[in-house]
Amino acid sequence: PKTDLVELMRNGAKLVDVRTKGEFSQEHAKGTSNVPLDTLAAKAKAWKKDEAIILCCRSGMRSGAATSQLKSLGFTNVHNAGSWHKMRALINQK
Repeated sequence: PKTDLVELMRNGAKLVDVRTKGEFSQEHAKGTSNVPLDTLAAKAKAWKKDEAIILCCRSGMRSGAATSQLKSLGFTNVHNAGSWHKMRALINQK
């Protein structure tokens, strides 16, 4: 079954945009935090391994890589929302 990302958001999931600071500053989905992909592993050290984390980027490629990276670090509740536009649409449903 497909995970209900909107439900995870309602329950307080961490929303993370892994694009560069420049991309994020131009436009982003409200409520997302900017953690560029190249800083993700260091930032994630402070996160709980079982908390819900939903990732996005420009197209879904970097957030896919980020999802794999977090899973390899032992995170168990990581989800790729794809593009930040999709993330914004999900947030608007919340």
